[in-house]
Parts: sequence; C-alpha cells; structure tokens
Amino acid sequence: MTDHGDDELSSRTGSPDGEGRAHEERSLLHQSLAVRELIDTEVSYLHVLQLCASDIRSHLQQLPQGDLDVLFSNIDDIIKVNSKLLHDLQEIAAREEEQVQLIGNLFLEFQEELEQVYKVYCASYEQALLLVETYRKEPRLQGEIQNTIEAVLPQAGPSGLSFLLVIPLQRITKYPLLLQKILENTLPDASAYPVLQRATSALQDVVTNINEYKRRKEVASKYTKVEHLSLRERLARINMHTLSKKTTRLSQLLKQEAGLVPRTEDKEFDDLEESFHWVSLCVTELKSNVAAYLDNLEAFLRFRPQEYDLDIPGGPVVQYCYLARDLQLQAFPDFKQRLEALVWQPLCSLAKALAGPQNLIKKRLDKLLDFERVEEKLLELPHHHISDPAFRKVVEDALDQTGHQLHSIQENFEKVLPPPTTQPLLPGAEHQVQALLSRYGPGKLYQVTSNISGAGTLDLTLPRGHVVALLQDKDTKGNSSRWLVDTGGHRGYVPAGKLELYHVVPREEELRGQAKPHRDSPRQTPEPSLAPVPSVPAVTQVVAVYPFVARSSHEVSLQAGQQVTVLEAQDKKGNPEWSLVEVNGQRGYVPSSFLARAPGPALWGWSLPS
Repeated sequence: MTDHGDDELSSRTGSPDGEGRAHEERSLLHQSLAVRELIDTEVSYLHVLQLCASDIRSHLQQLPQGDLDVLFSNIDDIIKVNSKLLHDLQEIAAREEEQVQLIGNLFLEFQEELEQVYKVYCASYEQALLLVETYRKEPRLQGEIQNTIEAVLPQAGPSGLSFLLVIPLQRITKYPLLLQKILENTLPDASAYPVLQRATSALQDVVTNINEYKRRKEVASKYTKVEHLSLRERLARINMHTLSKKTTRLSQLLKQEAGLVPRTEDKEFDDLEESFHWVSLCVTELKSNVAAYLDNLEAFLRFRPQEYDLDIPGGPVVQYCYLARDLQLQAFPDFKQRLEALVWQPLCSLAKALAGPQNLIKKRLDKLLDFERVEEKLLELPHHHISDPAFRKVVEDALDQTGHQLHSIQENFEKVLPPPTTQPLLPGAEHQVQALLSRYGPGKLYQVTSNISGAGTLDLTLPRGHVVALLQDKDTKGNSSRWLVDTGGHRGYVPAGKLELYHVVPREEELRGQAKPHRDSPRQTPEPSLAPVPSVPAVTQVVAVYPFVARSSHEVSLQAGQQVTVLEAQDKKGNPEWSLVEVNGQRGYVPSSFLARAPGPALWGWSLPS
C-alpha cells in the first residue's frame, strides 16, 4: 500500500518515473482499443459480406447470371480468406501478452492472399458501377433491387447496390490504417514494433499493387475494346484537331518511306514486334486451316452410301456402308466437339487477346511519328546546336529581359485609369441617406447590389443602389441569410447576400481644404455589378444633374449644372454605369446617372436643378 501510494504521489508530482509509467499505461490502453477495433470491424465486415453472398444475391434472380457475376465478382473467395483471417485474429485476442506481435505476423502471412482476391474484385468494380447506372434507368427494376437490399441490409439506405459494392474496397484500404494505429501506440523499444512496421508497410504495398493492377486492366480494356460505330458516328468524331494530327502523321510517314527523313530505330522493340507479328500470323493461319479442315471433313461425310440401293449384295460394300454410317452418326460429332473444345475455342480466345497488343503497337507508331515531328521542329530552333551551359545562359537572359518587360508593363498599367468601383446613389436619395446616417451611424449603412423582389409579407422590394440601415443580422428563426433593415420609411427583411457595406462619401464642403487623395491609395468602395442600366451617349457636352465628390484620383468631382465633356460612355469593363469625362481640364470617372443632355430635360426624365 505504501509503495502504491508513493507511485501515485510521484505520478501526481510529475516525477520522470511517474510520467513514464503513465505514458506507457496510456499507450497500452490505446493499443488495446486499436486491436479491439480491428477485430470488431472485421466481424461486422464479414457479416455484411455473407449477407451479400447468401441473402441478397439469391434474391436478385430477376437479374441475368452474367450481371450477378459482375456485381458480386469473387466475393466468395474474399469471404473465404477473411473468414480465416478473422478466425486467427480471434484466437490471437486471447493471448494478450504477445497478441500485437502475432497480429503483425498474421498480416504478413495473409499479404499475398489478400492481394490476390481483392485485386480481382477491384478490377471488376468499374464494370459493376456501369451496371448499377443502367439499372437506375429502369425504375421498376431499380425499385425491386432497392427493396431486396433494404429488407436484408437496412443500413444500406438509398445508396443500395453502390453501398454494397464499395465495402470491400473500403476494407482493404482500411487495413494499413488500423495497423498504423496499433503501431503508433506501441513503444518503439518493444519487440513487436519492427514486426508491426513490416506488416503496415506490407499492407500499404498491397493497396498500391491493387491500384496498379486496376490501372493496367483499364488500359488493357481500352485497347481491346471494339467499338461498332456507324459512319455518322465516325464522322461526328472528326474535328480540325483530328484532321491536322492525322495529316501530320501521314506526311511524316511518307517522308520516312521516301527516305527524306530518318526513322527512329529501336532494335529491341522491333525484334519483339516482329516476333509478335509472326505469332499473330500463325494464329490467324491456324484458325483458317482448322475451319477449312472441319468444313471439308463435314462435306466429305455428307455422302451417305447406306441410304442408296447399290445392288451389290454382301461383301466390302456392305461393310463400307456400315462404316460410313458410324463415322457420320457417332465418330464425326464426337471428333468435332472435341476439336472445337481443345483447338478451335482456344485459338479464337488467343486471336481476341492479340487485338489489344496490335492496337497498342499502332498507337506507339502514331506517338512515335508525333515525337519525330516535334524533334524536327526543335532542330529548326536557332539554339539547338549550342551546348547545355550556353543554352541555360540564353534562357536566363531571356527570363531577365521578360521580367523587365513585365515590370515596365506593370508600371504603365498603374498609370492608366482603372474603372471605378462604386455604385451611384439613386437620384434624390441624398436626404434619405443623411437621415439614416444621423440615426444609425456609418457602420450600419448597406447598399443593395441588385434588385430585390420581396416574396413574403415581411420581405421588402428594393431597387439596386438603395441604401438601408441594418437593424438585425438574422431573422426571428435565427437565419443569418435574412437581415432586418430600415429603409428610412419601412422595415423588413432582405437577403444578406444582396447587401454590401456602404462607404459614406463626405460632402464637398467637408472636403474643402483637404489634400487630394494619393494616386495609389486603396479604393474602399464595393465592386460594381455589371447589370445593364441606361448609359449616357458619348456626346460632346452634357450637364451634371447632381453634385459628385471624387473619392480617388481615378474620379473627378462635379457641381450641379456644370458643363461636362463625355469622352467614353462606359468604363474599361464596358459597364455603362460610369462615364469617362473631362471637367475643367481634369479627366476621371463619374456616375452616368448624374449626367443629362443639355439643354432640355435629362435623359431619364429629371429636370435640371435651378
């Protein structure tokens, strides 16, 4: 009791021995939990697989057998391997002292078996997904499949077949993570640590090898796939890029055949291609010979002397008739069936398998022609003959020159007037803005960025450019996408996404005596929307209807009634809400809605102020 109390006291006081023991105990606890997670999830996983193989597959008899073979692939082999794995894991669980090391050795033993069975399943996974997509196009069949799966496995939910198909893929990729979790909670100086390291690395290699096998199968299926396209479908695939590419390849091939340009030599590949060509030719010839042999033999046996009265009693003629009948009715059918099983069908399968390499060889020739054409273009460059160090020097000089050019372009670009980034107020809205400003302050004012049409009884309908004051940044249900605002006369809700903070522009009187803003000062106004609004036509003289105070060096101030020369009736982005004008020898942007023709009424129906 005293020793235990001393240990507890040393642990609480933070002594090195106490901290080390506490850390070791935590690691062992987490290690035990990780082992339990591995075994428990394996039990659940195997149970789902068994349900798929027994109950679900047996109840999907409305599907063709070929579809079932694709959907469930080699699930029986996976169940067999994982059942042995689970059995050994459960036996190991009873041996607590050395169970971690035994788990590592166990997965090293099952490495090859796991890779083999899951490799086959993963290779057919994409084809199974294609079948699932075809079932979704038939609502009745999809409903029957879904009902069957939900009755056996309710946790599948609406995903149905997709949920079942992906389970083995998820499990094989989970093994390295589960082992890594056990490894992380194993002390580095423990005897089981190196074994667990090797097991974790081995399962990671399994996942990598499965992915590589799956990729190779997809490439192989790409080149062995035979597409039966109509003439219209083939013509639809032709475009200018395809024509240019095929014309260039044909031109390159003709130049090689004529001896105008050299051909890239690859002795090893050429020898392999020649050997493959002879194998392919032999298979084709053998198929043709076997087919001709069977046809001739069958034609010979069509003659049936036993059916005719030869008027030759007894002797060899009768024996020949018996022999011909036996050959035709018994010997030839057995011989033909055996010849087709042992020779004809393997020859057909071999000829079909040779289609993929043939397409690959043709594709290699096309890519080689493309490569040779690119090499020719490279040889035409002026620097192809110089050495590598000299070429690097040329590249560095070119990059330096380009950098100076970019810097110069940037400086010139900064001198060009960029488009303004603010929204003009609606005509006559100055008093409303001032009233909201005096009541709520500048931090509460927001401007409507696009027209708002209220759908509910408490929703407001506001035009673009209207200024409102924020009362609450959510509605009564806590929805932060609807804000309660005050328009100066009405209160209601508007979408928060259509509001931007309004930067109050000081009056012209307040700006008197202040220095002009620096050219490079940051702009604080929101980006204008590009919604089309009426614009001022590019005429020589117009009149400023309302006063406007410039906020940056890219804008120019106006006074009501002032004569203005319009240079461009839009900004550089084509936005007609802003016009480039000249006033008293100064150029800048002003809101188009603040301008009107002179003399006479303004373009939008406003009268010139007195």
